[in-house]
Amino acid sequence: MAIRVIRKTGDPVLRRVSREVKNITPQLINLLEDMVETMYDSEGVGLAAPQIGVNKRLIVIDAQDEVGLLKLINPEIVGREGKEISIEGCLSFPGIAGEVEREKTVKVRALTPEGKSVEICASGLLARALQHEIDHLDGILFVDNVIRFIESEEKE
Repeated sequence: MAIRVIRKTGDPVLRRVSREVKNITPQLINLLEDMVETMYDSEGVGLAAPQIGVNKRLIVIDAQDEVGLLKLINPEIVGREGKEISIEGCLSFPGIAGEVEREKTVKVRALTPEGKSVEICASGLLARALQHEIDHLDGILFVDNVIRFIESEEKE
């Protein structure tokens, strides 16, 4: 396992649409582990493969809730409900935060590293993180959706 370099604002890889994963290989499992280690090292809630320069539909999330650590392959939102506005930040945009409107609850379908199909129904921080990371896979960045940027002293 290794800590990867997180790509920052302006890096063109962040705007690319990621490719679907066709085969789960030992290399892919190692990549997911590197993503987890990188996310924890950076004190993030989630990380998408494009943020470390990899154009694959992979995300990892740990919202520090009862669900625990998620490693998802080819995640897609298959259900949405409600709206809410909350503050977000992003490891690719250090020092920047803003209010973003997202779905209040989402249902996400994905594969696990073991190749099992799962559906996750989420609300709160987990729902927000899933939407944020899946957006990364489509080249959409949280700053594209910010309603109002928050001054750094307000982020605390």
